[in-house]
Amino acid sequence: MIYFENQYFQKIEFSKKEIEQFIVSAKRDLKIALDSDILEVVFKFSYDALIKIGIILIAGEGYKIRSQAGHHIKILEKLSQILNDEDVMVFGNKMRQDRNLGLYGGGHFISEKDSLEYIKFVKSVFEKAKEKMK
Repeated sequence: MIYFENQYFQKIEFSKKEIEQFIVSAKRDLKIALDSDILEVVFKFSYDALIKIGIILIAGEGYKIRSQAGHHIKILEKLSQILNDEDVMVFGNKMRQDRNLGLYGGGHFISEKDSLEYIKFVKSVFEKAKEKMK
């Protein structure tokens, strides 16, 4: 049983159409990441797709994340729990830290190796999420 803390999550029923819109958005971000040869674009859209995958699966559990400090950590934590995969939290948190360095730390260079690992990781999470949604 996954516990959704009231301070971070709001109980809400999403319609099938709303969930489908989330899925379209996550797929679009993943496609942008896959189609780009600009490392920063690959990273940014991979991370965004990962967060959206978490939002989708959390919505499937009947909750919406509240926008506040630390909410990306909570999305990654719940995504990891829903998929029963610790690597999602570990690798996702590394991506979150890299994103924060780039956003708040004056810029952070994403290497080609990291970029390729991140997109491969997000694709695998996407596949696990698709299985979970069946």
